[in-house]
Amino acid sequence: MISLKRLLTLIHTRNKEFIRDRSSLSWNIIMPILIVAGFSFAFSGEFTTKYKVGIITQNETTESLTKFLATRYTDFINVNNIDDAITKVQRHQLGMLIDSKNLRYWINSDSADGYFLEKLLLSSTTLKFKKQTVSGKEIRYVDWVIPGILSMNIMFSALFGVGYVIVRYRKNGMLKRLKATPVTALEYLSAQAISRLILIILITIFIFYTTNYFIGYAMYGSHLSLFFIFSLGAINMISLGLLVAARITSEETAGGLLNLLSWPMMFLSGVWFSLEGTNPVVQQLAEIFPLTHVTTAARLIMIDGAKLADVSYHITILVIQSIIFLFAGAVMFRWE
Repeated sequence: MISLKRLLTLIHTRNKEFIRDRSSLSWNIIMPILIVAGFSFAFSGEFTTKYKVGIITQNETTESLTKFLATRYTDFINVNNIDDAITKVQRHQLGMLIDSKNLRYWINSDSADGYFLEKLLLSSTTLKFKKQTVSGKEIRYVDWVIPGILSMNIMFSALFGVGYVIVRYRKNGMLKRLKATPVTALEYLSAQAISRLILIILITIFIFYTTNYFIGYAMYGSHLSLFFIFSLGAINMISLGLLVAARITSEETAGGLLNLLSWPMMFLSGVWFSLEGTNPVVQQLAEIFPLTHVTTAARLIMIDGAKLADVSYHITILVIQSIIFLFAGAVMFRWE
């Protein structure tokens, strides 16, 4: 039976310990802010090097578009969902959308790409296309990358803030002394998890709204849904950290194992670049990583305005993984 008093005391103690560790606290806050600021500055200019045109229907009509389809420095992308494609035009992710069957095209009235693509289309064909105009704000790279940066910061804070700390406690005999107290393993692990979860969410909220004040992210979904995903991701990562620390007694081994887990996740989970177009093996491998599902779900909420029901697949994976990690970690945990 868990003692609420002991649990709250352990949580309070762990929170104070983390806050007093100025270097760890500063690193958890400053690093993601510096990354966001750096990417915002680096990608703040106009770096358009290629046009993107969506083609809804590929049929005999497109034969009359041969000259236009031969335009250099342009990607012609087959699309199946017209609503999703129009949304991409609104957000400047496509310069133009063409329905070659019904002789229609869409451009964004605020897009320079759309203006030039329209001129090229009309001058390269005798077909009478009907113009459809949409408008919308451009999705910048910083808008796209911020969900990944926040998810990555959650991953490092959870894995090293729980896994590494427990191993250090075990090595210096702290856990052995706690074992002699009325504190149970469940109470101790719960306190570690809850303490780290509270700190992660507070830091994530602070970073998000602080940087958003200066940069102004594209946010089409619910803030509550976004932070629910981040909270679920934090629980998943904390559970993984508990599993890693269940029996390890060496800080060096723990650090190596945590790096072995975190670095592949950071580069193969779509944090810095989209996995679309990568090797199918890489895409399948990425599905294993919790960071992939946190980043993808957060990005869908922020950029596409998705609701929790729309990201239910990612939520299900995170919940199942969390249960497995927690159960395995609790079974394997030892004080000494």
